[in-house]
Amino acid sequence: MSKVNPKIDLVFKKLFGSEENKDILMSLINAILPLSQQVAKITLKNPYNVADYAEGKLSILDIKAEDESGRLFDVEIQIRGSVFYGKRALYYWAKIYGSQLDVMPDTQPEGTSDISYSDLKKCIVISLIDFNMFDDERFHRCYTLKDTDTNEKHETLDYLDLYFVELRKYKGEQRATMTLLDRWIAFLNTAHRYSNDKLPTELAEIREIQKASKKLEAMYLDEKERGYYEAQQKFWLDQISLMKEAMEKARTEAMEKGIAEGREKGIAEGREKAKFEAAKNAILAGANNELIATITGLSLQQIQQLRTDIA
Repeated sequence: MSKVNPKIDLVFKKLFGSEENKDILMSLINAILPLSQQVAKITLKNPYNVADYAEGKLSILDIKAEDESGRLFDVEIQIRGSVFYGKRALYYWAKIYGSQLDVMPDTQPEGTSDISYSDLKKCIVISLIDFNMFDDERFHRCYTLKDTDTNEKHETLDYLDLYFVELRKYKGEQRATMTLLDRWIAFLNTAHRYSNDKLPTELAEIREIQKASKKLEAMYLDEKERGYYEAQQKFWLDQISLMKEAMEKARTEAMEKGIAEGREKGIAEGREKAKFEAAKNAILAGANNELIATITGLSLQQIQQLRTDIA
């Protein structure tokens, strides 16, 4: 059984953001990108370095990388969402895109000083999120710049891609065949259940996933890293436990009401009502939106609307 949870951002960066694991990161990125945009080589711009944590940089846990064509990537896993997460993703993109101009003067040939916009490269932000951000059932999506009339991209504007992967929406048992992205999500969601030699066949047959499992089992966290990890893990598990209790109570009450009314429709309605009742109780108890979304399955937009209605 893996000793640490890869959904905790510190562990995620140590696993996917280390020099010796660039093949793992590249496999994950390629699972998210379309086949026409696959990465063949990758360079880490901010590789994991334990010394950073001695300097108080525990908050810098996204992974920045560059591929062979110069495209820049920012990869992050996040278990605590926000109604402003979309703005956050856009801000990350803007920082990375704009920062290219900051470093250009040092790379210009001697005797020149002009900064050329032609040197700007495409920036791609990948957000793996452990909460529901969108209202539909799709767990993988990309936002980019397109003409609103023709739905076409223009090559001079094709410099922004925002990918969102909602981990909790993935239902592996509903898919006849598993894509590489399916397998990576399944691994991130269930890594704590298996030792490396017990990985399901569909995961073990992917070399990079098998390597990731071995790395997790062998991963060592020093005292400061362990303190950060355990604080994150404990807070999250405690909140999840409280929310599950509240939701189970609301679900039971709603189900009993539906059964008493003698209607199958009432049972289905009861299940849906239970989600909103649990969310309402959690709001009144002071829980934040992202935690409520994680436990109830409601989207952040639905929860924010409920919060507004209550107020």
